[in-house]
Amino acid sequence: MTTNRMTIKQPTPRWLHLTILACVTGGLWACGGGGAGGDEASLAMQGGAARGQAASAAVWQSAVDSLPLQELSAAESAGLLAMRQEEQVAHDVYAGAAALWPLPVFANIASSETTHATAVATLLDRYDLPDPMDGLAERVFATPEFQSLYATLAARSRLSLIDALQVGCEIEELDMRDIVAHQLAADNADILLVYGNLLRGSRNHLRSFYATLLQQGGSYTPKYLTQAEFDAIVNSAMESGA
Repeated sequence: MTTNRMTIKQPTPRWLHLTILACVTGGLWACGGGGAGGDEASLAMQGGAARGQAASAAVWQSAVDSLPLQELSAAESAGLLAMRQEEQVAHDVYAGAAALWPLPVFANIASSETTHATAVATLLDRYDLPDPMDGLAERVFATPEFQSLYATLAARSRLSLIDALQVGCEIEELDMRDIVAHQLAADNADILLVYGNLLRGSRNHLRSFYATLLQQGGSYTPKYLTQAEFDAIVNSAMESGA
């Protein structure tokens, strides 16, 4: 991945709950599962994701380029700048976990997060917005809240394998909450295209992290989704598309 950041935890409004549930079977294309132990379907998705990152990035670029350039609102601009950072936080936490824990789920999803960050960076470039991560060292973020978020999540992921997998679930929940909020504040077709696919990728990532967590004997309580929303996602099949 490249660089990104996250937001401060807040209660999820009911309208976000309903939107996330509506998205469970939606989306435009998948951006990688992570694989979950012996689950053959998850392993197949994991392998396909690992082989397809470059192709996915090309598809995203082509899809965005095919859409008209529209006027950018202040809310859309702020959303892109935030998601650029948030996707990087996810990547950097997962990359750190991959160096510590011998499960492919971390490296595979970190690779997928690179595609996500690249997609958001493409939109920043398209709209002549500065990349907030340009010129920064690895694991350094432009704003204090994202730096703090990264430090907190990375520290927890170093405690144990179970903790690292729980952090993965938490990050994907947070991503979904924030993407939906930014999506509802946007109307530009290219931005909505990217956000829709980031959501699909996050749902797949959550499925992979949670399945692996259960196989390792762990458990997880949702922090940003309701239990019903969380269950609807993790109990549904991996998503794919063109």
